[in-house]
Amino acid sequence: MLHTTIRGDEKLLMEAAKKADVDLVVVDARGLVLSPDVWQEKCDVVLERCVSTTIGMHAIAFFESLNIPVVNNLRVANICEDKFATSLALNKAHVPTIPFALAFDEVHAVQAIEGLGGYPVVLKPTGGSWGRLIAKINDQDALEAVIEQKMILGSPMHKALYFQKYIEKPGRDIRVTMVNGKVVCAIYREATHWVTNTARGAEAKPCPVDKDLEKISQAASRAVGGGVLGVDVFETDDGYVINEINHTVEFKNVQRVTGVDVAGEIISYCQEVLS
Repeated sequence: MLHTTIRGDEKLLMEAAKKADVDLVVVDARGLVLSPDVWQEKCDVVLERCVSTTIGMHAIAFFESLNIPVVNNLRVANICEDKFATSLALNKAHVPTIPFALAFDEVHAVQAIEGLGGYPVVLKPTGGSWGRLIAKINDQDALEAVIEQKMILGSPMHKALYFQKYIEKPGRDIRVTMVNGKVVCAIYREATHWVTNTARGAEAKPCPVDKDLEKISQAASRAVGGGVLGVDVFETDDGYVINEINHTVEFKNVQRVTGVDVAGEIISYCQEVLS
C-alpha cells in the first residue's frame, strides 16, 4: 500500500488486511526512487492511497510499466483526477451529470455561462479535492473578480475555467462507495452551506440505496473504468445526477456511520485483482 500520510482510512485498511491474513506492506511513496533500472522490490499488487495526486499518478504509471496491477489503474486515475475529463466520460456514456463547460478567458467564460442557462454557476479547478477553491458565481461582477484572481495569481491549471450549472440541493448530497462495480454503501452529507463535503464540515449519515441510485452509480463506475470509487450524487427534481467521481476515495466516515466494512471490501478486491 502506497501512501503519503497515514490517515484513518489507511489504518482501517491495515486492520482489514491483518484480519484477512493479507501481507500488506505499507510504503511511504515520498521516499521512493522510481527507476526501472534500480527497482528490485517484489510485490503482487499495489494499492495506491497517496494524498498527493502528483506522487500517486507517477507511482501508478511506474508500477503499471512493470506489469504490476495497481488499484486504481492509470486510466481510471487519469479520468477521475480531472473533473472535466470525468464530465466528458460521463457524458459520452450517457450517464446523467451536471451540465458543464470549459473556457480559457473571461469573454468565453461568459459564453459558457450563457450556454449553461445563466447565473448562478459553480467554478472549479479541474483538479483538487475536499471542496477547495470552488466558487459559486452569482453574477458578472463576481465572475470578473474571480477570473482576474485566477489569471494573475493562479497556476496554469487554474487558467482552465471549468463551470458547472449550479444545482439547488436539499441541504445534502450523496456519496456512494463503489468497489469493482458494486455499490458497497452510501451516505448523505448534510450541511447548511452549499458545499456539502465532510472535509468542509458536512455531517455524514446513512443513506438507503434504491434501485435508481444503484443504477446510476454503476453506470458512472463503468464510464470511468471501475475499481474503488467514491461517486458523488446530487438529488434533483428530475432524478439523480452525478457530480464528481473520486479515485482515491476516503471512507472512514462512511464506514463509521454505516457499519459496513469498506476496508475489507477494498482488500478483497485487491486479492481479486491479483487472482
